[in-house]
Amino acid sequence: MTSTEARATWVTRAVPYLPLGLIAALGASLAYVVRLPCRTGGWNDQVTTYTNFCYTDIYPLYFDRELATQNPYFAQVPFDKQVEYPVVLGEVMQVISWISRALEPDRVAQAVRFYDLTVVLLGVSLVIGVLLMAAVAGPTRRWDALWYAISPAVVLAAYINWDLVAGALSMGMLLAWKQQRQVMAGVLLGLAIATKFYPLMFVGALFLLTLRTARWRPFLVTSAAAAGAWLAVNLPFMIFAWDGWRRFYVFSEERGVDWGSAWLFFQNKGWPVLGSGDVSVLGMASLVILCAGIAVLTLAAPRRPRLAQICFLALAAFMMTNKVWSPQFVLWLVPLAVLARPNWKPLVLWQLAEIWYFVAIWLYLVGQSPLDRDDLGIGDDTYFTAVWGRIITIGIMMAFVVRDILRPEKDTVRQAGIDDQTGGVFDGAPDRFTLAALVR
Repeated sequence: MTSTEARATWVTRAVPYLPLGLIAALGASLAYVVRLPCRTGGWNDQVTTYTNFCYTDIYPLYFDRELATQNPYFAQVPFDKQVEYPVVLGEVMQVISWISRALEPDRVAQAVRFYDLTVVLLGVSLVIGVLLMAAVAGPTRRWDALWYAISPAVVLAAYINWDLVAGALSMGMLLAWKQQRQVMAGVLLGLAIATKFYPLMFVGALFLLTLRTARWRPFLVTSAAAAGAWLAVNLPFMIFAWDGWRRFYVFSEERGVDWGSAWLFFQNKGWPVLGSGDVSVLGMASLVILCAGIAVLTLAAPRRPRLAQICFLALAAFMMTNKVWSPQFVLWLVPLAVLARPNWKPLVLWQLAEIWYFVAIWLYLVGQSPLDRDDLGIGDDTYFTAVWGRIITIGIMMAFVVRDILRPEKDTVRQAGIDDQTGGVFDGAPDRFTLAALVR
């Protein structure tokens, strides 16, 4: 093939992704518009921030974590003021703070520039994540990535925190696995876990499908590469900035029940055991039970489940049992929910629940101490309708995915003659171990 032919082939392959990239850029731009009331000065008034629904962690953390003067993890600040994120995000914050300091002498102007530059990075991450998701979904389901590009819940939550960086890495990992590039998949998985911890759930999904197919070498190579990549970016901080590095892990362990969690409802209503027990123990026990159910389902299903299905179920179980369920966590689940079951009706129902929660959390916080603006906010019962709306609608989607696994002929993706578009070495692989085989 000549260079001209190769270039023409590359352009031909890229053209179908161009509209998706442009729509994702539109979604990123709309997400910026949503926060303009804060960007133009509303950050300085907490009531205005909440009633305009434009809250973000990015701007206040520039001040609260001393990013204007010190570097994450090495900062000489009280332990509870250290950056409470894994190291990839901490270093992203550090680099952008360096640039902001170089561009702006005034500290307030630096914080605004820090926000703007961070939003550019997150917008690019969204575009990349959408394009990678389209490649993962394959040519027959490419347009499913529109859910990630421009769904209202994604637009509303995009710039609350840095989650879109982990989303791009996670989609990259799935694409590399699909293409059977196990080392690359492992490196991206390790970096994703070092960005936000939730991609760790994908390791369990890979393990279960490996157990069923006995494709051990790819799994072990990917796991080793993931561990190596995670260690490579974490080890310097573990050695030279131990207290700053461990802040994320201590914070995750000691953090109490927080907004969005079902455990908050149980505590608020004074339920016995569920509302009075140790939430760390209750949450972990609940997650273990759900994961055990997913394991049984994976190994007992009449046909090997698709990788996206198990990743979705595992991640949804993690979110539903967690001590906190922030509004931006929707960004974790959208790509996997769509890859697992691209059926618009339950997805729309869930998106409506996420939009209601996005509105409800800020109105609820307006009425809480120290603001106590009951005239502008909502009460406990109204807020908890939003909490349970998310849980119930995600539970409905999980139930449909379980049904698709137990009755593969109902699986929308497989009706197109596909076995597992994300599966890589699992695609078309025969069963080597099932629970049914044990009882024969």
